[in-house]
Amino acid sequence: MAANTSELLPQLFRLEYSKMTAVLCRLFGLQHMETAEDIVSETFLKATEVWSAQGIPENPTAWLYTVAKNKTKDYLKHISIFETQVKGALTSGETQAEPDFDFNPQTISDSQLAMIFAVCNPANSAESQICLALQILCGFSVEEIADAFLSKTETIKKRLLRARSNLRNDNFQIRQLQEATIKERLDVVLRTLYLLFNEGYFSKSNNHLIRKDLCSEAIRLALILTEKPLTNTTQSNALLALMCFQSSRLDARANNEGETVLYEQQDKNLWSKELIEQGNYYLVNACSGNEVSKYHLEAGIAYWHTTPTDNNKWSHILQLYNQLILIEYSPMTALNRTFAFAKVYGHQPGIQEAEKLGLSNNSHYHSLLGYLYAETDTDKAIAHYQQAICLTKSTAEKKTLMKEINRLLL
Repeated sequence: MAANTSELLPQLFRLEYSKMTAVLCRLFGLQHMETAEDIVSETFLKATEVWSAQGIPENPTAWLYTVAKNKTKDYLKHISIFETQVKGALTSGETQAEPDFDFNPQTISDSQLAMIFAVCNPANSAESQICLALQILCGFSVEEIADAFLSKTETIKKRLLRARSNLRNDNFQIRQLQEATIKERLDVVLRTLYLLFNEGYFSKSNNHLIRKDLCSEAIRLALILTEKPLTNTTQSNALLALMCFQSSRLDARANNEGETVLYEQQDKNLWSKELIEQGNYYLVNACSGNEVSKYHLEAGIAYWHTTPTDNNKWSHILQLYNQLILIEYSPMTALNRTFAFAKVYGHQPGIQEAEKLGLSNNSHYHSLLGYLYAETDTDKAIAHYQQAICLTKSTAEKKTLMKEINRLLL
């Protein structure tokens, strides 16, 4: 039974930790976020001890919520900080929480949504917001976050310490969100979830499980937005559609050796039909109004990438990139647009278009030129691939580029 406990508890921790923390932060306020996290951690520690000795209860999730609730009530009765600080906050009207609380589905859902908006604090950098989201909303450890960012654990600890300080000082209330608050922060929330997803999808980490977890957590949080009337906007649906389309190809993007598999070489049988269908559903919802955001355009591009080839596929993709680059320019968007341009007009015009960008310090720039030169000038192709290897930090990308060089040398 202990072996089953060791398998089940990490899964429950990832699923339930953030829910429990959100509800307790709603009760205590963000100023006492560490207290909420301590209670949740103690709950899981007790589960480890009890379940290993007595076996897994019939309803493990309910068991966890009962223990967390009892620990919280004990804390409210006996810990002096409640009498001197939290109780004072309650009577002053800073929070609306009552000691007699519950982990019911509505409270969990409302608390999670409020925590998403609290974590996406404009006072923190985008990178810090992602770190906070991973730790508080997703239950990632500092080590897992460091792996995702290819950073030292001490660097992540310092980043989180500063971000948490800003979060506590923000005086954001974890309660039923008001429309004005949602309008004020929704753009930041969407941006943070978009970047969180990209940390997984374009991860430089060689840990495939971490990459998939990042994408899954971003989708889970985006789903929360679409389930609430005030946050179920066309942009939220477009972002979720984009995530579904991109995630549908995750299993095909790397082989068993950990090498990146280029789009044209992917096994389409590994693409998830279920996620593609979900992407179609949310894309239709996103197109219910007249708004066209960057998320709409990127979702459209991702849609065409998961659609069987037709004569105009790359023309559609190029048109969408032409619009996207006007809304928000980035080197990656420009390079992806150039790839689509080469698909429509040929490799030689694509080379000319790529060289206009002048991104000589970008590994993806040299990867693209290596691909475009491969058919006509092997030496130049190899030179660009070698330059890309020197510039990239991704082990998987280095392997893929070396494979392309070896193919050209045959």
